[in-house]
Amino acid sequence: MAGAHKLGELLHRLHRCSAAVLDSAMSLVCSLSKAYEQHQVTERVARSRRALRCSSGQVWRRAVAARLSSLLVHVVYFNAISCVGWGLLSALKVRAPHRRPRGIDMFFTAVSAATVSSMSAVEMEVFSNGQLLVLTALMFIGGEVFVSLVGLASKWFKLRKQIRNRARVDSHDDVELETPTAATYADDARSIATTVTEAEYSTPVVDAKTLRRNAVRSLFYVVLTILLVVHVVGAVAVAAYMHAAPGARRTLRRKALDVWTFAVFTTVSTFSSCGYMPTNENMIVFKRDVPLQLLLAPQALVGNTLFPPLLAACVWAAAAATGREDLAEVARKGREATGYYHLLPARRCWMLAGTVAGFIAVQAALVCAMEWGGALQGLSAGEKVANALFLAVNSRHTGEATLDLSTLAPAVLVLFVLMMYLPPYTTWFPFEENSTTRDHSTESQGIRFLKSTVLSQLSCLTVFVIAICITERRKLKEDPLNFNVLSIIIEVVSAYGNVGFSMGYSCSRQINPDQLCTDRWTGFAGRWSDSGKLILIIVMFFGRLKKFSMKGGNAWKLS
Repeated sequence: MAGAHKLGELLHRLHRCSAAVLDSAMSLVCSLSKAYEQHQVTERVARSRRALRCSSGQVWRRAVAARLSSLLVHVVYFNAISCVGWGLLSALKVRAPHRRPRGIDMFFTAVSAATVSSMSAVEMEVFSNGQLLVLTALMFIGGEVFVSLVGLASKWFKLRKQIRNRARVDSHDDVELETPTAATYADDARSIATTVTEAEYSTPVVDAKTLRRNAVRSLFYVVLTILLVVHVVGAVAVAAYMHAAPGARRTLRRKALDVWTFAVFTTVSTFSSCGYMPTNENMIVFKRDVPLQLLLAPQALVGNTLFPPLLAACVWAAAAATGREDLAEVARKGREATGYYHLLPARRCWMLAGTVAGFIAVQAALVCAMEWGGALQGLSAGEKVANALFLAVNSRHTGEATLDLSTLAPAVLVLFVLMMYLPPYTTWFPFEENSTTRDHSTESQGIRFLKSTVLSQLSCLTVFVIAICITERRKLKEDPLNFNVLSIIIEVVSAYGNVGFSMGYSCSRQINPDQLCTDRWTGFAGRWSDSGKLILIIVMFFGRLKKFSMKGGNAWKLS
């Protein structure tokens, strides 16, 4: 019995020792496991941070490269069509050989048409029908709607190429599948999991790209339809009015202009927001033709400030009529679905339309109040209101004028300068934008620094005005009534806004009359030196590409 009792105590002690050893081993294993897990987490966080820094750097480089590439493409495009237009205008004959413009004036006109600025250094009635057709083509392919349509086509083809390449890679992978072997069966679990994961993540990507491709394609056709319908209907309407109005028809006959040449030229110029007219006097010769003004004013609006509301309405109508999924996606998500700059959200479109109407009302009211017995004298009440509305519409940013701007009150001119400076989609919008948060989050500190360091557009305009005052300093002293700072500011801001308003030049305002001076129906820049004209050409290019420098100057703090 005593031996059995000792044996039991020995077993009990052995059990307790083994339990203690086992507890120590388990605690050691747990501590090692926790340490390993903590090390894995730390290593994973470090890898994630390195990957994030790398990806942010890649995003920054890609963003900068894409923006510089887009800017370079636009610069090359507008320079190329300007040079081609200059060559064609120089090669074709003018109406009167003894009045042939100089080469710098031809180039100035070609750039003005390509950048839809309508700054004038040459009388328009000098050009032959062939040259008018060249200017029509330049205005058409230089208009914002056509340029954006080319961008949509490029994006459509790029997405289609990506989808085709993805499909080709997938089909190539399917052909090269290996037959199962014993080694293959050992990895069944991992291969099945990987296949399921790839199926879950690759198919939605392909579907999203296909949907985006279809959305871009549908939007391309909507914009193309708007472009064609407005031009066809507008040209037919203008031609019909010119045939129906005896006074307007006599004016064209007196100026040796064909009705259809005038109708097509005017429609393209108005919708593209250029403002050129095939007459020397622009629209002054038609200031009593109220129906013609009412035909052109809507074209000027839908081709510029009200293009986004028109586009959104057409997209919504097309989606409701066809029931297509891609059109519904465009109508629902807007710019996010296609990346199209002119496709704004519904609320922004409503506020934009209200802002445009408010600006027009304020300008028309001021013109009527200041010029009812002045520049508008001799017209009926209805004609006065129609001319005031037409001027208000064209100050943003078409530039067709039914009145001589040099006869308007300074208060009206200052308001026009402000309207010409404002971008076309300026909107009173007291709400928070939801779609811009993602855009700002992808920008790194470097690209924000580059954007903010560039001079603001107002600063650049100040530099241009100073440069022109230097080049024209002799005329500023000798002819101060024509060459004054206000006239130069209006010319520069008009060229920057691609408007075309000008104070003109009058020999009667010369303090020391020049017997050889003859009045011409050209813009004020037509009397500048060649250096001044070259600076204004740079201003026109800068204004046409101003969307690439809208956020410049943010680094400058004034308080």
